[in-house]
Amino acid sequence: MHDAIVIGAGPAGLQAALTLGRMHRSALLLDSGEYRNGTVQHMHNMIGEDGTPPAELRARARRELTAYDTVTVRDTAARRIEGSATEGFRVTLADGSVERGRRVVLATGVADDLPAVPGLAPLWGLKAFTCPFCDGHEHAGRPIAILGPAPRAEHLIGLLGPVVGDITVVPVDAPLGDDDRARLEGLGVRVAGPAAEVSEHGAGVRVRTADGDLDVAGVFVAAASARQRAPFAADLGLRMLDSGSIEIDELGHTSVGGVFAAGDLAHRATLPGPMAAVLLAAAAGQLAAIGVIRSLLEDAH
Repeated sequence: MHDAIVIGAGPAGLQAALTLGRMHRSALLLDSGEYRNGTVQHMHNMIGEDGTPPAELRARARRELTAYDTVTVRDTAARRIEGSATEGFRVTLADGSVERGRRVVLATGVADDLPAVPGLAPLWGLKAFTCPFCDGHEHAGRPIAILGPAPRAEHLIGLLGPVVGDITVVPVDAPLGDDDRARLEGLGVRVAGPAAEVSEHGAGVRVRTADGDLDVAGVFVAAASARQRAPFAADLGLRMLDSGSIEIDELGHTSVGGVFAAGDLAHRATLPGPMAAVLLAAAAGQLAAIGVIRSLLEDAH
């Protein structure tokens, strides 16, 4: 039986496995090959790694884990989790095999649901983004479009306004009402008709709107939503927050004993929402591993 089974091999899961390995705890890391930033070419806002391709970071982390004899990595997905901290957990894998662990760390992340704008999905993570902290600087002084409703667009305007050039807000489903339009224009941005299509255009993006074509350096999506990538939170009956994230404490404990969570899929109730960043996900993975070790020590005494 492993001390912990870590499900998900993005930055949160990789860091959790590394921390467990360095403390000579037996850990199984399950890598499904699905990552939220799988289409992203360069990650940003991470000290020492600013501009590094996410795939390169994952590959380097995988190589580092080979130095720790107590860590095993399997390239497969988990399908079902059963059990408890008292009797141990049984994790059924995609091939039908079963692995057992005293603790479980959920690091499966979230999946982004994009608005149904033709052409948007192929540009996601390449020329269409959602995080101004991750991708705003690369559009410094250049025109951008924000896709989405007025209230959520206002938040992005506040963050991106000091960074980028001209901003045009493009609603997705229907034209903005007069009050919303006036409020946004009062912030110094333009408002176009609803988006009909987006496409790559030279080094930037062309947004086809009801008012004509709009050429911008990139698109920021204010209408995207994120959901749990895996069903384990529901399957295990974990307590959830209004944000759709798993509720955890400072060391990644969920509401179910022996189950920890780290990364974009979870946050503390004191935070306004999930803090989606590679550095924060890795930090959450380390804290969850510390939580696992502390709980194992408590059981031993």
